[in-house]
Amino acid sequence: MNNTKWITMASLPVPMYPDFEKMCISIYARKSFDISKDIQQAELSVCALGLGVCTINGQKVTEDVLTTPYTQYDKRVIYQTYDVTGLLKKGENAIGIHIGNGFYNDNMNIWHDNMAPWKDNPKVAAKLVIRCRSGEELCIKTDKSWKCAPGSSLYNHMRQGEWCDASLRKFGFDMPGYDDSDWEMACTAREPGGVLLTTDMPPIRIIRTLKPVSVQNSLYDFGENTSGWACITLSGQKGQEVRLQYLETLDEDSQKQVQGFCIRENRLLKQEDVFVCSGREKEEFHPSFCYHGFRYVQVTNQPENFEIVAQVVHTDLEIIGSFSCSDTFLNKVHEASVRASLTNYHGIPTDCPTREQNGWTGDALCSCEQMLLNFNVYKAYNKWFDDFKDAQRPSGQLPGIIPTAGFGYNWGSGPAWDSALVLMPWYIYMATGKTDIMAKMWENMMLYMHYLERMSTDYIADFGLGDYLSPDKDFRCPFEVTSTAFFYYDCVIMSKIAGVIGKDSTQWIEKAELVRNAWRKAYMEREDVHVYQTYYACGLYFGLFNEDEKAEMAEKLVTLIQKNDYKSTAGMLGMKWMFSTLTDAGYADVLYKMISNPEKPSFAYWINNGATTLCEGWSMKNSQNHHLHSEIDHWLYRYVGGIRFTEEGLAIAPVYLDWIDEVKVSHRDISVVRKGKEVTVTVPCRARVIIGSENREVGEGTYTFKF
Repeated sequence: MNNTKWITMASLPVPMYPDFEKMCISIYARKSFDISKDIQQAELSVCALGLGVCTINGQKVTEDVLTTPYTQYDKRVIYQTYDVTGLLKKGENAIGIHIGNGFYNDNMNIWHDNMAPWKDNPKVAAKLVIRCRSGEELCIKTDKSWKCAPGSSLYNHMRQGEWCDASLRKFGFDMPGYDDSDWEMACTAREPGGVLLTTDMPPIRIIRTLKPVSVQNSLYDFGENTSGWACITLSGQKGQEVRLQYLETLDEDSQKQVQGFCIRENRLLKQEDVFVCSGREKEEFHPSFCYHGFRYVQVTNQPENFEIVAQVVHTDLEIIGSFSCSDTFLNKVHEASVRASLTNYHGIPTDCPTREQNGWTGDALCSCEQMLLNFNVYKAYNKWFDDFKDAQRPSGQLPGIIPTAGFGYNWGSGPAWDSALVLMPWYIYMATGKTDIMAKMWENMMLYMHYLERMSTDYIADFGLGDYLSPDKDFRCPFEVTSTAFFYYDCVIMSKIAGVIGKDSTQWIEKAELVRNAWRKAYMEREDVHVYQTYYACGLYFGLFNEDEKAEMAEKLVTLIQKNDYKSTAGMLGMKWMFSTLTDAGYADVLYKMISNPEKPSFAYWINNGATTLCEGWSMKNSQNHHLHSEIDHWLYRYVGGIRFTEEGLAIAPVYLDWIDEVKVSHRDISVVRKGKEVTVTVPCRARVIIGSENREVGEGTYTFKF
């Protein structure tokens, strides 16, 4: 692939000018070729920037969608390789590629996408290698002999939508014998700048199809918040514009919030697809170059003959965990967490499938441990950490979103977000035993840790975002408290990683002690900081309090929660930390009262108000589909179910909660089933079991214990 030319349509406008309608069209590219020998095997390598749909002789090359994967294209570009032997025939053949913009040609300025160093018109590089039974090898590459034409997508934007004019569809353009006499010859395009590589990562696919659960005034409710698109089948008059507006909620304020960035940009589309009918008897449409986050679809100008379904689209992650219990509320929270996690993975872990689709590092860090219990996410994470390498500056600095077109280095980052670089590889190792990601990221971790120390003052990390999404912005724990805690914990984990991969851990052990002392000196006597729930949760979670202080600090945290009518004042960080700190201290009942409080801020408030995914903010006025609050699902596995990965190995240590009669949890070949006070444990390896009075090591097998 490295010697393959990139091609595009010569008549496209120069991309430096903000003519959005012209710049955002799709293009068709095709090539006819003849095979005179019997075919033994054929392999196609292709990279369409930003996205492409490839067919040979009228048949799809793959069921994967939204290819090419998003990377920092001037650093690294990913191509896919497919076995296409069964699609070719002896004689005349044709290959067709429909190419859209994706994140490669994005005009939105909020995250600096319009100024991306790689930004250019859509282009493609492809190489088809055909091995004949005679031993001869044929090679078809993209070059100036290919032909191009304007595509049927008049506008396509990853975050906003797609406008398809069906009368511009080139039926049969991917078939031999197609008349392309009015097509123009392709021109050589500039390379995107990044190294062209392949990678082993799970693809994005259409996973499920949802039928509407209700419809009223052409407003279709699909029953759950999801990511993907509407697929419509219809017969309309030529030129009839059918509009599909995607909504997460019917609350007017939330609709405005979902569309807010698009309105600010004054773009043509706002979470909306438009299909212009050609007048044919039966037509089908779903977007090819974008996806949406939605539960509802409002159809405007719907023809009489019309059908609609929702296709759920995300990275095809294997589900390896399950949880259920006798508490209906907790079951719904688990389902919402799983759904939010899956519908926020599209090649990278995104924050939301609606307004941003950005790979916020802090969000991914907060949800990492439950992701590892629910899904086989190793290969997907492995690709994302290559994106970290691309994004990191020579100084060690990281942006808050990865990949990035330039946004996030000087806002939206900081220790609470950046620590994903250090902590996530450790969590991956703990859950899988694999050291590869830790080893390949070690130099990047070292570079970042030196940057973090330079940015700190006397070991106090006084920069970065703090306890984001606190219910009361005026009552948010000072960011230097949490940033310095991450500095300390990063040092601790660096020492542990060093021990595993054979590096010297001495400096990190020593530095951890210096940072811990600095944190204690700065905040242990500061009463103005002691009013925050997050302060106590932070100190307990990271081990910043001494052993003889922990009980008192946990009690003070509980007192703050009780005085606030069992409501949290913490943001995304403090709330995450409270699940383990309160449970470990023996206050699981207090934690449960807080998360099940019918008044906001609480998980029960979301569930009781119809949430089927986890929300961004406690008021439900922002995005309805974020995974950053999914530590609750980790708690269900680790504490309610008892599956724990420790440095010593697997441990089964469920916490008995007397208001829950039954629990059933599994992860790969591990399962824990509780009925009343009886617990049945199945483990595939040696494990430490701590249940009731039992605290012993067991081998592979199934065992029964009692609380």
